Amino acid sequence: MTSRLNPYISFDGDAREAMEFYKEVFGGELVVNTFGEFGMQEAADKVMHAMLETPKGFTLMAADTPPGMEYRPGSAIAISLSGDDGDELRGYWEKLSQGGNVTMPLEKQMWGDVYGACTDRFGVEWMVNISEG
Repeated sequence: MTSRLNPYISFDGDAREAMEFYKEVFGGELVVNTFGEFGMQEAADKVMHAMLETPKGFTLMAADTPPGMEYRPGSAIAISLSGDDGDELRGYWEKLSQGGNVTMPLEKQMWGDVYGACTDRFGVEWMVNISEG
């Protein structure tokens, strides 16, 4: 078995909705387990663990913040998508930025690549870089 580094995103009650949205963006298989499945009835419908494994090899994990723990939206981290498949990356960009906030439009940058940054409708920051060279 090999080691992997996967983004794990915390949400405040909308993890299921967010992960279903990311499945629409990236495709793949989504597995969701709730706190209720493990006997925690005060948060029965909230997501204890969700994992999306995509056909391209991306893996995103997420959970709702459990009762009694402070929810702190992550502004010190962004998820980066990069590569040279411009059509694929533009497709991700269009879906992720829809209903969110574009902080830097997806356009040619001084280093020669096409780059953009946005915060999706769930408050998660994304960076997309399309290699042009």
